[in-house]
Amino acid sequence: MKSGRPDEGGERGTESASGSGASDRRSVIRALAGALEVSDAASVPARLCQVCVDLLDITGASVSLDGGASGESAVWWSSDPVAAQLAEAQYSLGDGPCTTARTLVAPVLAADLTGGTDARRWPMFAQRAVELGVRAVFSLPLGSDAVAIGSLDLYRRGPGPLSPGDTAGAFTAGEAITLALMRVQSQAEDTAARGGAELTSWLDAAESGHEEVHYATGMLMVQLGVGPQQALARLRAYAYAQGVTVTQAAREVLARRVEFDE
Repeated sequence: MKSGRPDEGGERGTESASGSGASDRRSVIRALAGALEVSDAASVPARLCQVCVDLLDITGASVSLDGGASGESAVWWSSDPVAAQLAEAQYSLGDGPCTTARTLVAPVLAADLTGGTDARRWPMFAQRAVELGVRAVFSLPLGSDAVAIGSLDLYRRGPGPLSPGDTAGAFTAGEAITLALMRVQSQAEDTAARGGAELTSWLDAAESGHEEVHYATGMLMVQLGVGPQQALARLRAYAYAQGVTVTQAAREVLARRVEFDE
């Protein structure tokens, strides 16, 4: 749990007792349970994410959802502009802790992006993260043991690993967010099956989160005669070369201000 904001790059005090981690986890569980006690199911995942920011020794958080077989993803929720920019950077680069966590369906804990193994693993992302004032990123896959539907991404301005208590709390939060997202999806499908008013599911939100990228990718598929993965890769490469996000690059393609050679 927090004992003050980590914005100055400092770490929390050393755990005072071996039982502190268990106490922290119980506090997180109580807070998560409180976040579930609302009538609007669609607001629950965001409330659960906010618990992470409020109680864990992190600076911010975001949730990115898998957009399907095209390899695209969308930022579903972010606690602040830096969290959103971190997620967008990984989306544009097609690489980073959250991308790796979803691919491996396993937690990825990058405690120091300023150097060492973490910086070498994702050099372009690490450089961008440091530019944004971020030194550590912790990504947890959301979904089952076999398939990730997205990731919970926590960041901190100071380097260093999560404490045992915060690690347990983050894992518990990830499980709760997964269940909440599944609940929203199930309610959307039940409502549609009954012919009721349309309820946007988390998958719909993910797929519509980057409509411009979808359309631009389609244009490149026709223009270059390639599949969706190759078209998206070309778009990402252009975005990186120009120093812009993939969404901004897509807008350039849609406005026909840029064309790609085969």
